[in-house]
Amino acid sequence: MTVSVFDLFKLGVGPSSSHTMGPMTAAGRFLDALAGAGRLHDVVRIETRLYGSLAHTGVGHATDRAVILGLAGFSPATIDPDLADRGLAETHADRRLGLGRGGPAIAFDEAFDIVWEKRHRPPQHPNALSFHAYDGGGGEILARTYFSVGGGFVQDEAEFGVPPAAATADQPFPFASGAELLARADAAGLTIAGLMRANELALRSEADLDAGLDAIVSAMDACIDRGLRHEGHLPGGLKVRRRARQVLNELTTRMERNAADPLAALDWVNLWALSVNEENAAGGRVVTAPTN
Repeated sequence: MTVSVFDLFKLGVGPSSSHTMGPMTAAGRFLDALAGAGRLHDVVRIETRLYGSLAHTGVGHATDRAVILGLAGFSPATIDPDLADRGLAETHADRRLGLGRGGPAIAFDEAFDIVWEKRHRPPQHPNALSFHAYDGGGGEILARTYFSVGGGFVQDEAEFGVPPAAATADQPFPFASGAELLARADAAGLTIAGLMRANELALRSEADLDAGLDAIVSAMDACIDRGLRHEGHLPGGLKVRRRARQVLNELTTRMERNAADPLAALDWVNLWALSVNEENAAGGRVVTAPTN
């Protein structure tokens, strides 16, 4: 097994794994680097430069929003969308940004501090961004470049091109292809789920595995519920109206009338899919599989 269930199903944020989740994660990593160097509290300004694809499509994918929230201490896996919305509104109103990880509040002007480098594309990868932290005298404290390589994964310049370390635990049912997975499951008298569970338990405790799976299911449920609760328009310039709430009201009204229809359940499945789709487009908390 080369991929864990937690690599396939990841807690994240919409609307894009590479253009939203990745930049948010990169911002958090930059704060960690500043804190690790003991310089976080010396920062008075942070400039973010978006390159290549992130610069060209970042507005539609809320890359700027992701960067701000990442610098404010939000993480794709744990973000509270309602709290994030309030934090963004305060940042825009006050032009102040409280750096996460216990850092200071700094002056922040999105139009000045996020630079869209549409004409520049680093040779390593099209999804690149860099952070530059400055002190009160204008001197650069630290600079880092990150690449959002897909699925929410982020690499810095030193990591780029280096294959991730594979899990080293001995697994009872190793496999490297779908055919090998099926053969091993058949030989052991296990379902695919049963075989995967046995392999996962070689990497983590049963309590951690169950807690992680529960967190994934809870995030899925919360995403559906939030999508059904919100109305209005989705972010962006197209003024797309949310429809899930309206469809919910329509289904609820005719639920008793359609109780005998064997296909009526599919209306609810479609509604939940629409709800999640709208939450993803709105930058809500979603479960990626493995991309958004």
